[in-house]
Amino acid sequence: LSCPTRKSEVEIAGKVETKTDISEQGETISRRLVDARLSTRPLREYPGQLPETLEQAYAIQSASIERWPDEVAGWKVAKLSPNDRSRFGAERLAGPVFKSLVHTVTPGSRLTVPVFDGGFAAVEAEFVLELGVEVQPTGEDYSDNELVEMISAAYAGAEIASSPMAVVNDLGATSVITDFGNNGGVVIGPKVTDWRSRLQEALSATVTVDDVVVGHKDAVTIAELPLQALRFLIGLSASRGIELSAGTLVSTGTITGVHDVRLSSTARVDFDSIGWFDLTFEPMVVKQQARD
Repeated sequence: LSCPTRKSEVEIAGKVETKTDISEQGETISRRLVDARLSTRPLREYPGQLPETLEQAYAIQSASIERWPDEVAGWKVAKLSPNDRSRFGAERLAGPVFKSLVHTVTPGSRLTVPVFDGGFAAVEAEFVLELGVEVQPTGEDYSDNELVEMISAAYAGAEIASSPMAVVNDLGATSVITDFGNNGGVVIGPKVTDWRSRLQEALSATVTVDDVVVGHKDAVTIAELPLQALRFLIGLSASRGIELSAGTLVSTGTITGVHDVRLSSTARVDFDSIGWFDLTFEPMVVKQQARD
């Protein structure tokens, strides 16, 4: 993959992004990843040479967003593995969440969500933030108080991590970034009432898959993981020339871990006093075609 050399502007979800141009090989990788998702065809291996840098990986992601036949409704944020943190000098990564893959579930009820059959499929308990203001890509460094004022709502939710590549996570950060952050959707669950007054409150989350507790975390605070994830996303978006519009959703990173699921699985995501919901899984079906 050759290093980017120049900038161009593309329209993404009604906003202008400054996109780093990529090599012909990078464009081919983008097309293959998008085609695999649109056809829901499993990929046994990465479709090309893995990008060597995060910049190259995000350039491929931008090309794939441009090809994808849906609007970006939000972003997922995740921490890099310890090895990748050391290699790339970064703590987190981000990927787009498309409008058709944003799901809302009533507290105490069950929802069926799609995943890629034959690929990677997992559920993650996460806090989901909603921006109440537009954030321009200025590169400004915001305080915690300023970040709090940008948020219009906080929800107890889940990320559906899913990809046509079963090995997407095994290959590391550049693989994950190029494949839309390994995102298969976001679930909006119970609203966190009076969340501003509860920023430092110790909250808990538990994930159960097929009646087995697979993850639990006590003493989670909104002022910790979610705010730091939002700060990262704003900084990354500024470097990519992406405007975050009011209403943008931010899935802020796993609380209890990444928990594998199958089509036959039932998962419960339980945020204790905030509320719980159940998820079942069905094969992903995409009926649209790529933009190019």
